[in-house]
Amino acid sequence: MSRAIRQGGPIRALGAMSGTSLDGVDAAVVETDGARIFGFGPSGYQGYTPEQREVLRAGLGQWTGDAVDAAGELVTQAHAKALSDFDDVELVGFHGQTLAHDPQGRRTLQVGNGAELAQALGRSVVWDFRSDDVAMGGEGAPLAPFFHFACAKWIGADAPLCFLNLGGVGNLTYVDPSFDKPEQPGALLAFDTGPANAPINDLVQARLGLPMDKDGAVAAGGEVETGALELFLAEPYFSRMPPKSLDRNDFAEMIGLVAELGDADAVATLTGMCAAGVVQGMEHCPKPPTRVLVTGGGRQNPVLMEMLRVSLDCPIEPVEAVGLDGDMLEAQAFAFLAVRVARGMPTSCPGTTGVGALVGGGIVSVPEFG
Repeated sequence: MSRAIRQGGPIRALGAMSGTSLDGVDAAVVETDGARIFGFGPSGYQGYTPEQREVLRAGLGQWTGDAVDAAGELVTQAHAKALSDFDDVELVGFHGQTLAHDPQGRRTLQVGNGAELAQALGRSVVWDFRSDDVAMGGEGAPLAPFFHFACAKWIGADAPLCFLNLGGVGNLTYVDPSFDKPEQPGALLAFDTGPANAPINDLVQARLGLPMDKDGAVAAGGEVETGALELFLAEPYFSRMPPKSLDRNDFAEMIGLVAELGDADAVATLTGMCAAGVVQGMEHCPKPPTRVLVTGGGRQNPVLMEMLRVSLDCPIEPVEAVGLDGDMLEAQAFAFLAVRVARGMPTSCPGTTGVGALVGGGIVSVPEFG
């Protein structure tokens, strides 16, 4: 296997994502030259066990220490296992697991060792995508918008639209496909809308021993407590202009706002908070989008999707409506971004992370043979 990364023409890249929902490792192949999508390849998923989730959860919000080291070792090993069955790929994009994110302090932490992963897989690995952006004053997130721009071109969009990712944290990408390149001013605007699945998952885990509110079943039996919702929306984050980003635990007090509520009302209220953050965020779009395409686990929550549909003035659809894979879009994004990094192309810009200049962050680790 060649150590070199081919320059020019499309290549098959494998991307991996372990998100703030702590559910598992998504992996997916994209054929791309870093600008256009030429096709999508196979994908896979490896879930974390309850014990592994607890190891990761123990490291959340920490920057150093034994819990961080244990989480990093687990993430590297889990990815080595999840990615080992993919053949005929030239490059791997490895996001790692975010444990802490503090862009105001110019620091962010995604654990997992890309150099060790490259050696285990025998393939070049691009990793540590966020640090350069944060070091240059950017938010370091979201990073999928350049891929969302390519997806808009792939589906033939000819009018502004939004991609809404509802993972542990919600983030929105406004795309104007009339531009030629994602880094052009006005082509993209991206930011975190607020908490999404993370607080819901944490609450149902603590109260009911469930990893998630599957199909919105718990929320469907409850009602939103408007007083708690109003207190949530009074948070200063919602008055900040984008780009802006969040750490998974930035809204940990949400759990306290619903502490006195019954299980169903508490989950319904947290779900309503997620939707309300999105609605607030939509007000920042430069032009009214013609549609919102939803990715991430939240699109499978009918209660959340209905809350969005009744609150917004444009169609709200899962990305499957345009032939994309909502379970794998984030993993595909890091395959796409890996190619951009390897070819010296930017991966973020002022409109996506607020960074002052174009940034192509990431480390390329090449395996050593013999």
